[in-house]
Amino acid sequence: MKLRTITWQSAPPTTETVAVDKPELLMDDEAFAAFYSRTARPLWAYVARTCGSATLADDLVQEAYLRFLGADLRNDGEVAWRRYLFRIATNLMRDHWRKPVHSAVEDLPESMLPLMENRSDERVDSQTLLAAGMKRIRPVERQLLWLAYAEGASHREIAEITGFRITSIRLMLFRARHKMARFLRGPEIEKKS
Repeated sequence: MKLRTITWQSAPPTTETVAVDKPELLMDDEAFAAFYSRTARPLWAYVARTCGSATLADDLVQEAYLRFLGADLRNDGEVAWRRYLFRIATNLMRDHWRKPVHSAVEDLPESMLPLMENRSDERVDSQTLLAAGMKRIRPVERQLLWLAYAEGASHREIAEITGFRITSIRLMLFRARHKMARFLRGPEIEKKS
């Protein structure tokens, strides 16, 4: 299975489209374009893996950058700006999840059904297993695992991005890892537990 590449090819928003009446910008167009090129792919991957939809990720990432440009930023440096951008995306995902969703069972894709009921085929790709596991855990757990292991964020950075207390991050990650491990071990082990 090939990894999904970024599907949107739109140009990054420019500082002129958002901050027309701001007297002083911390980033000019060239600096923002460089920041965008360094952060767009990791941000999109984080949002897509957390929410499970590439099209939704496209929309939320675009909105995150627009809100980032419209924010009154301090000159804290690129690391702080990156954390702030991920925080914006996190809040946008939370807002999306709070919206009521109405759908019928018939509208659900087959991929939402349990994928690993019959594990007779040993050639199952690890990415397929991880993708199936990520779909079975809660979005918050996906978010924590992605930030910790795909982005390499520290507990403090995860707390800043998600808004959870730093003392809670360690326990939440522990539980999310064990939930994923239980799923990846297989249904026969889950039944014994």
